[in-house]
Amino acid sequence: MTIRYSKKFKKQYAKLTPKLQQKTKDAISLWAINPRDESLRLHQLSGKMKRFHSIDITGDVRALYEVIGGEVYLYQMVGTHSQLYG
Repeated sequence: MTIRYSKKFKKQYAKLTPKLQQKTKDAISLWAINPRDESLRLHQLSGKMKRFHSIDITGDVRALYEVIGGEVYLYQMVGTHSQLYG
């Protein structure tokens, strides 16, 4: 699986605490090894955001991604559940 990162994702990642950066790295590494791992709580969004999927970084922090032509594009991150979906 090829993973690409948007500029927005990179900026948001850079603003995270070191602990949350590590949790993000760990989640993405696990996802690359086992894309069906249930602990990541992967799911497709609905409504106007239906082209995106969500990966659980922590209990309340998510990253949004889209799969295009077999490549994964991480677009947005650093948002609580309510910020991303509200």
